[in-house]
This record gives sequence, C-alpha cells and structure tokens, in this order.
Amino acid sequence: MKVKSTTRRALLTLLALGPFFTPAHAQPKTMKGIKEMQDNWKSLLAPGTAIPDPAEPLKLAKDEWRKRLQPAAYDVLREEGTERAGTSPLDREKRPGVFVCAGCGLPLFTSEMKFDSGTGWPSFFTFIPGAFQTKTDFKILYPRTEYHCARCGGHHGHVFDDGPAPTGKRYCNNGVALKFIPKDGKA
Repeated sequence: MKVKSTTRRALLTLLALGPFFTPAHAQPKTMKGIKEMQDNWKSLLAPGTAIPDPAEPLKLAKDEWRKRLQPAAYDVLREEGTERAGTSPLDREKRPGVFVCAGCGLPLFTSEMKFDSGTGWPSFFTFIPGAFQTKTDFKILYPRTEYHCARCGGHHGHVFDDGPAPTGKRYCNNGVALKFIPKDGKA
C-alpha cells in the first residue's frame, strides 16, 4: 500500500510533536466521579512536597507580603487585582501535577480539574476540598462570587456558572496567583 507523502509527513510530524500534544485527561461525567477526583488529589502531588494545613492561617503584614510576592502576584493576591487575559503560561500548562497558592503553597487544584475555557485564564471545573472561601463581589456593579485561599486569604478569581458538566462551574483563576508543581517534581 502506498502512503501519500503529505499523509506520511503529517504522521511523522504528529509522532515528533507527540510529547507536546498529549490528549486531555478524561473528565468525570458524574458528581460521584468529581468526588473521587477531589478525594484522590494527592496522587498528582510530587513526592516529598510539603502540604500546608488550611486550618493554620498565614497572616502577614503588607510589607511582608510585598517581600514574599512578585509585584503582579501581590496586586492580584493582596489587592484583588486581575492579570491581563492570555498572559499566564499556566493557562497552557498540561502536565500532571498540582496548582498551589502562590502566596502560601496551599494545594488548590489538580491538572485533572483544569480545562481550556478559551478565556485566557487558567480555568478549573472543581477544586480541592477546603481550599477556598468565597464572598460576593460588586466591583462591576452586578454580583459575582469571588474566591480566596482558605489559608492566606489571597484573591484568586471568580467562579461562574458556565463551566463543563457535571459541575457547570468555571473557577477562573489569575495565573500569577498560582504555582504549578509537576507530579514528577521537575519544574
């Protein structure tokens, strides 16, 4: 059987680029599947990663936060700012691992909870239980649900009701408010 050169070229290109275009994980289709994902989040944590206790609050003075965080992260986490859409490399992060708060290291999401919303911000359809507290935000005149790290109170983003089933939620997170820890521990 003769294979067309364009088909062969396309196949070779896909094989060569395969590691960069890995298929997305299968998203749970039921709330029971979401619960299992939430319960098993530690399976994506790199070996030896220290996990802060969300019940132990991290409270620092503004000057201490400024020393600890990059200016853009400080603006989002401590001043409830928003980074420009499309600027975070974490929006395109596809490796297995865990997303933690850039302020205090509390695990918030796993790579399995992430989806491409097309908004330009890292988006997730669920979160690690106990990771967030919420409040209502009226900054753009209509109410939105804002979520903050349960440990340090850092602002991460807003949750919307336009995410994929079965949760229907989209946790739209500022990338500068996150750090990604790959499962293999290689940054």
